[in-house]
Amino acid sequence: MTDVLIALGGNLGDRRRTLAAAIDRLRPAVAVTARSRVYETPPMYVADQPAFLNMAVRGVTTLTPFELLDRLKAIETELGRAPSVPNGPRAIDLDILYYADRVLESDRLTVPHPRLAERAFVLVPLAEIAAEFVDPRTGRTIAALHAEVPGRETVRPAEPPQL
Repeated sequence: MTDVLIALGGNLGDRRRTLAAAIDRLRPAVAVTARSRVYETPPMYVADQPAFLNMAVRGVTTLTPFELLDRLKAIETELGRAPSVPNGPRAIDLDILYYADRVLESDRLTVPHPRLAERAFVLVPLAEIAAEFVDPRTGRTIAALHAEVPGRETVRPAEPPQL
């Protein structure tokens, strides 16, 4: 079994229901061992769109990184994600943040996630469930990355904060 950290987010439709459905659909491919609270966050990169709900989950899987990626993409499709502009509105987005301490770069998948360190909407929920996790590229903990990311104050617990 391999430890994985996954980010979830979306800003279209019933955001809370979609996050819950995504977690349900991870099983049995991923046994979720921890999940963060749900956070409401302003959009990043493309500002003219609704606010997002974001969270992170930790789990274990027997899937390879590419099998896990394929499963996450299938879940996105099942839950109504349609092609759109990069960083634009979406019903659901599922990203592999870490696949244990593995570093992987390919045309289809880069792990650790390449823009993780600049994203408060990822690091705030991730620090809640994996503060001690060490990023294999930088050798720094999630807590240390979280402490330095700009925009932490814009990531606020959604009401209610739990799914």
